Amino acid sequence: MSIAIPGDAQARYRRDGFYFSPPIIPGDLINRIAARMDRVMAGEYETGEPPRRSWRPGDDPKRIRKIDQAHLSDRTIYKLATHPEIGRWAAALLGARRVQLWASQMLYKPPGGEVTGNVGWHQDKQYWGYLDGELFTAWVAVSDVTEDSGPMRFLRGSHRWGLLDSGDFFGHDHEAQRQDIPVPDGQTWEEASAVLSPGAVSFHDRHTYHASGPNTSMGPRRSFAFHLRTEKSRPVEGRDDYYVSHLDDPAYCPVLYEA
Repeated sequence: MSIAIPGDAQARYRRDGFYFSPPIIPGDLINRIAARMDRVMAGEYETGEPPRRSWRPGDDPKRIRKIDQAHLSDRTIYKLATHPEIGRWAAALLGARRVQLWASQMLYKPPGGEVTGNVGWHQDKQYWGYLDGELFTAWVAVSDVTEDSGPMRFLRGSHRWGLLDSGDFFGHDHEAQRQDIPVPDGQTWEEASAVLSPGAVSFHDRHTYHASGPNTSMGPRRSFAFHLRTEKSRPVEGRDDYYVSHLDDPAYCPVLYEA
């Protein structure tokens, strides 16, 4: 059964640059995902197609593990990435007629409280020079994301600051990064933590600053970041990036919602 989307959800997303949903992914699907993540991390690919890895077995086990395009390597992860509720909520929040998945990230933050598990302050658009327009992310909690597991933290209203191009996903020193990010005059640094139950989704704009700290809980923090676009987006002319080249391939970049 679909959960009703609050009438003020779109206004809150536009005001804050992010929105936290209740659990909208079925529990039976979420319960199967952790084992599939472990297989992909171990180098076992159900479909035979490898992901684009930035962490491999044998790398520092205390570092955050980010593996791109895991939805191409495992059928259960693909079901999560293409779940229609993600598209329905995204369309409602943005007032979109079409929502397409164009990239995915599998994220595993190990326990132990090491700063190498941090994600630094950054704007997603810093890394998306090949696409323009209405781009955003749906971040799905697979484990229970509590305050001590290193939840994502957002800067409220920072989507209105434009592209500042300051910060680094792989940065570990949050305080040093904060000193370097030029907060516009009249704006404030107000953080909000994405404390989420399994199956809940955090949506955020391409310009919204976000980061996450160390995981001091007893277990790993598991999640996926699904990068999405609406009909109000387009490839940047002259760019021939991997992601742009696959936009017309529904196996790589499925449409999650179409009015």
